[in-house]
Order: sequence, then structure tokens, then C-alpha cells
Amino acid sequence: MTSSATRIVIADDEPLIRIDLRENLEGLGYEVVGEASDGKHAVELARKLRPDIVIMDIKMPEMSGIEALRVLTEENVAPVLLLTAYGEGDLVQQASDAGAVAYLVKPYRQSDLQPHIEVALARFNELRTLRSELLDVRDALSVRKLVERAKGLLMETQGLKEAEAFRRIQKLSMDTRKSMKDVAEAILLAHQATKS
Repeated sequence: MTSSATRIVIADDEPLIRIDLRENLEGLGYEVVGEASDGKHAVELARKLRPDIVIMDIKMPEMSGIEALRVLTEENVAPVLLLTAYGEGDLVQQASDAGAVAYLVKPYRQSDLQPHIEVALARFNELRTLRSELLDVRDALSVRKLVERAKGLLMETQGLKEAEAFRRIQKLSMDTRKSMKDVAEAILLAHQATKS
């Protein structure tokens, strides 16, 4: 992603810092699409505008930057680059625990912004890909467990060997043009219905 295409929401309770940050970002070719003076408004703006990244101060009224970060991370809205005048280890740990993908201590130089933004974007995309892959693996595991239960039921009720039970589920899936998951669910439901 090039800096000219990157849309940013900035949040800091100090107007002069927001002005300076906006000028620095625009000087680097980024597009500032929204500004907030507190964490709550930053979350609302990010939800509404769906920026590529949110850059916010840690200490703000209404909702701290760390609380706002936690919300934006849980909702998978955008990566957050935290700016702060405080470099204490406890705050860094809290930010990391809340899901911060990058952290920059004030005062910063304009030249510090672009590398931190690009790293935050890259990390966020990696995490998004990992989450997606994890969901795919969970779905596949869930289907496999369902098919295993249906296969076990066929082995028990119809005296089939494991390979035969699996082939029967496979064949039913192909013949009915339904997924193996759907066929396995149907087998289990049909068995439940006969037991009641």
C-alpha cells in the first residue's frame, strides 16, 4: 500500500499536536480523513470512515487510547499506531496486550512516522490473514468431527467398515450434490428422529 493511498484517522486531545501530526502526515503523502479529540470519538470515526490506520494518543478524555485500541482491535476495524509522551514499560505492555501493532514515543520526527505506519499496516494484514486461516482450520475441523460421528454411526448401525462408511457418505454427497457436512448432519438427524 503506498502512502498516497493510505487513509488515516488521528486522535489526540491536544489541538496543536493534531495540527502538527496532520501536517506531517500530509507532508508524507498520507490522507487524513478524520480527527478526534478523545478516544470515544476516535472509535466512532474509525467505525464510520473505515480508515487504513488510526494514529492516537494513549492518554485522552472520555476513553483512553488503550481502551479505544482494544475496541478497534476486537472489532477488526483498523490497525492502531499509538503515540505517547510516556515510554514506561507498563504502558507499552498494556498497549501490546490491547492489540497495538505499533507504538511511537513523542516527540517524534516526521521521518519516524512512515516506517511505523508501514510496519503497523503490515502487521495488521498478517494478523488478519492468520485470523482468517484459523477460522478456516476451525471450520474444517468441525466438519471432520461431524463426518467422523456420522461415519461411526453408520459403522455401528449398518455394520460397515470404516472405509465403507466413509465411501457411503462421500457417494451420498456426490449423488445429492450436497457437502459432506450436510450429508453427515442429515445422517445424524435421521438417526435422532428414529430414536424419538
